[in-house]
Amino acid sequence: MLFGAELHTVYLFTLIIVGCITILYLFFSEIFDGLFEGIPFVDPAVILAFITITSAGGFLLEKFTALSNTLIFIIACIISAIISGLIYFFILVPLKSAEVSLAYTEESLEGQVGKVIVPIPTNGYGEIVIESVNGIISKRATGFENEPIDYDQQVLIIEAKEGTVYVKKYESHLQFKL
Repeated sequence: MLFGAELHTVYLFTLIIVGCITILYLFFSEIFDGLFEGIPFVDPAVILAFITITSAGGFLLEKFTALSNTLIFIIACIISAIISGLIYFFILVPLKSAEVSLAYTEESLEGQVGKVIVPIPTNGYGEIVIESVNGIISKRATGFENEPIDYDQQVLIIEAKEGTVYVKKYESHLQFKL
């Protein structure tokens, strides 16, 4: 008996309450992530998973075994620690490190090589595409020295400002011989 109720009932109510809190955490996790960001191994998702698995294991062991209450709690905590550790190291850590932003800055375009898809006239604008890890980026382009650049030419981005990239013809000096 604990709190005037049988232990399997306490485990069941803990499982239900923490399960509901876990569902709420899924919806509002962005708010709580900043609170625990600097503390390693303190992730609300892992703590909630630990308590949920402990209460589920304790409930099942209380219901279907004749072990002592203390032993059941210890076994449930050990199983929960193992499963929560696996969740942390094999699911949460890779997910957090896999965050990739699709954002780029104009400065990050400088020095990249693109391809002209709309010819660039003298003192005018055309369009280029740049293939990057973020995908294909299309930008308005003009010649760096106001020179015309034909369709399908490779260009080097010299400068990027105010949504326009300033480019020069790009000529690769690498020659491969077979």
